Amino acid sequence: MHNFKKIVKTVLVLAVCITLLVGLDMALYPCTFMRNDIHAVVNNQYDDIILGTSHGMTDIDPAVMEEITGRTGHNMCVGGEYVIDAYHIAKLIAEKQKPTRIIYEVDPEYLVSKKEEGNNYLLFYHEFPFSKAKLEYFWNSIADCNFRTVLFPWYEYSLSYELGKVKETFSQKWNKDYDISHLKSDTQEYHESGLIERYPVDTTKLKMQSMKDFTEAQVKPQNMEYLGKLIDFCAENNIEFVAVTTPIPIDTLKVYSDNFNAASKYLGEYFNQKGITYLNFNTQYFKAFSHDLSSYTDYNGHMNGNAAKEYSKVLANILNQI
Repeated sequence: MHNFKKIVKTVLVLAVCITLLVGLDMALYPCTFMRNDIHAVVNNQYDDIILGTSHGMTDIDPAVMEEITGRTGHNMCVGGEYVIDAYHIAKLIAEKQKPTRIIYEVDPEYLVSKKEEGNNYLLFYHEFPFSKAKLEYFWNSIADCNFRTVLFPWYEYSLSYELGKVKETFSQKWNKDYDISHLKSDTQEYHESGLIERYPVDTTKLKMQSMKDFTEAQVKPQNMEYLGKLIDFCAENNIEFVAVTTPIPIDTLKVYSDNFNAASKYLGEYFNQKGITYLNFNTQYFKAFSHDLSSYTDYNGHMNGNAAKEYSKVLANILNQI
């Protein structure tokens, strides 16, 4: 009897702790655009899924592409999305729907970088519904991070900001509110298609930032391991795989020509060996779209909304031809 009471007390304490953590998560973890993205892809059927980094996020609009290709799509790209994230997102989507094509936007800098902890570490995993893909994602990636990130996912965000939005955040989650008006700011807005439209900026005030050196020796093994896994997963599930590198302003291409040339050579050879279509808009498709800085919001190559619309048309037409 004494042991039974101990067990009951332990269970009650655990239940209270779990309830408290869930409540704090509901109130303090912000409603990100990834919440809307995951909700969209697990509840709807799309022909095309776009995975990748912030370049794909700002440059590729599936809604515009659909007008040309006739194929529905959703953009799942975001800054901080490494190949290991894209792989598990693809697995989740395949559990819930049957896309026929994955367009993977490749940013060479992500291949020579290691995924670091921060609020982006849980950005995708946090929104996954309970699934086989979520369990695998946890085992392969999340289990390696700081325990606070798992138990207290909101701690990476500024509480001074989130505390003022507790009521709004809790209400959105409780009411399952996915209204995109909450995801608009003075500089950008989220679209139902998953695109983040950036508003035009005064390009005369922009400054070029440094880039990571790209050499084959610096490519991180895990990144290429999961790129291979993503390609194999698509092949095993009869999903077409197309790789894309989006345009970069000409000034950046000139300053970092050695980087871009090395990356283009490495990726070109890699995808050729894999039998994958690779659309590089800084080499063979250089003339297909403008590299003038006026089309971008920074020297890194994130387009403004008007340019993204035009680029999406160009990409759609090329995809129709291959």
